[in-house]
Amino acid sequence: MALDGLVIHSIVNELQSKILGGKIDKVYQPENDEVVLHIRNNKENFKLVLSASASNPRVYLAKDYKKENPINAPMFCMLFRKHIQGGNIVNISQVGFERIVKISVESLDELKEKTTKDIYIEIMGRHSNIILTHSNDNKIIDSAKRIPPSISRVRQILPGMTYNLPPAQDKLNPLDDISEDEFIKELESFDGNLYKSIYSRFLGISPVISKEICHRANINENLSTSEYSFDDLRSLYKEFKGLFKDMKNNIYSPCVVVDESVDKIIDFSCVDLTMFKDLSFVKNDSMSYIIEYYYKTKDIKDRIHQRSSDLRKSISIKLDRLYNKLKKQNEELIASENADIYKIYGELITSYIYMIEKGIESVEVQNFYDPEYKTIKIKLNKNLTPSENAQKYFKKYTKMKTAKIEITHQIDITKDEIEYLENIMLSIENCENLAELLDIREELGRVGYLKSSSKNKKETKLTTKPHEFLSSDGFKILVGKNNKQNDHLTLKIASNDDIWMHTKNIPGSHVIIKSDSKDIPETTLYEGAMLAAYFSKSKMSAQVPVDYTKKKNVKKPNGAKPGMVIYETNNTMYVTPTDELVAKLRIKEN
Repeated sequence: MALDGLVIHSIVNELQSKILGGKIDKVYQPENDEVVLHIRNNKENFKLVLSASASNPRVYLAKDYKKENPINAPMFCMLFRKHIQGGNIVNISQVGFERIVKISVESLDELKEKTTKDIYIEIMGRHSNIILTHSNDNKIIDSAKRIPPSISRVRQILPGMTYNLPPAQDKLNPLDDISEDEFIKELESFDGNLYKSIYSRFLGISPVISKEICHRANINENLSTSEYSFDDLRSLYKEFKGLFKDMKNNIYSPCVVVDESVDKIIDFSCVDLTMFKDLSFVKNDSMSYIIEYYYKTKDIKDRIHQRSSDLRKSISIKLDRLYNKLKKQNEELIASENADIYKIYGELITSYIYMIEKGIESVEVQNFYDPEYKTIKIKLNKNLTPSENAQKYFKKYTKMKTAKIEITHQIDITKDEIEYLENIMLSIENCENLAELLDIREELGRVGYLKSSSKNKKETKLTTKPHEFLSSDGFKILVGKNNKQNDHLTLKIASNDDIWMHTKNIPGSHVIIKSDSKDIPETTLYEGAMLAAYFSKSKMSAQVPVDYTKKKNVKKPNGAKPGMVIYETNNTMYVTPTDELVAKLRIKEN
């Protein structure tokens, strides 16, 4: 799932038809590696997104772009505003058949003379970049990511240097007139699977397009060089030639492939992916629409993962310490279980005190607490009297009995803290937007795990929505995404007769089945339990135990951490969560 040469070709064609000749009214930079150009052309407004994200680089015209801009514009944004804001787009092209888009902008410089600047958007995974250059001499003005010699000795990207294209690949351009003989010769020169030979020998082709060409030719994509015949290669060439003939004529079929059974996007392209004919398709004439559809969720998830990395690392370190602490506490608890032996030592010394002399290091006496009256050896401190030795053992017994009570209490505290932090880790994984991540940070600040800039220790209002589902019987099921939502659902939204659910002794979300004063059918109870298991740490497990009870039986103790509750008179159900059921029950958001 990548922007290959074909997708770039279709995007460039769309940009040429919609924004060529347009005026750049505004420039924004919502992310360090992302620039948004507001363009006015033919009485229409457009937002052109240029992203050099390491995981999701792309170029497209956005319809539903909602990222907030920083209060103070970054330097790279100010540079763009200086050189291209107010300018007109005079050319848009794809460099060769590479994943590079070149946009030329004509604008007035400080002396009010017309100059042309070129924007190069390089779509190359973690090496992606946005580079602004002077058109006349190709000198670099600046870039989203500066590449000094310490990072790359082969190709530096720094202000004042001459812009050079990335090193050319030893591949043929599929848009050139490639003969059948040339095509077959290239494939036969590759030692490996058939589909790999296509994207390895021809420029701008991704693995999915290679597989699609094989599928259209009705040839096994995994055939090795020694297995396919000359007729296979001729069939392959025919499909290859037909596909790139459409490219030359700007004939595209933008689509997203969706597996609705698991509510998951499988792939996208600018050509019809017939090899996924058994799955569902989202189609549109605009390649920008398809790219936005695909990346809308994925980009947010990736950025949440990046922005939560410090948080996850901090919590992981705390959890590791707590796991070690719990291990030591359990060892101390086991040791304290032997406290009674010291009481026996003291009582035996007292009983046999008449036969114990000061100065001896041990004594062997008959243990009348043993059913078989076996002899036991008791160590003594030779500097203490027999009575003092007995008192020493009695004190040790009392100390260990007290310690046992305290250790048991401390173990409960440690377990509660582990459960809380494991819930936090799960909440971070379930984040769907940056607002939810901010909620978690605020919560950790309030309870003291993070330094908080806010002096307000009270919980703020709910800023994000929980998951909403509809059971097969028509009952609404609500699922919290984090502790703030869990408390809100359980303590403020749920009525006393609603059903409350949570995985048994497993970190997870609070689940509320709204009863509306009706009896909850078994099917709905089962579906609610499935959701509780799915949104828990045991999502990938089988036979997950889920406790459920009426909400009136759920209480939050004074001083309990967010999301922590106690409950009674519950039942337990065992379920195995599935993606299919979650997709089936989910209420589609507008």
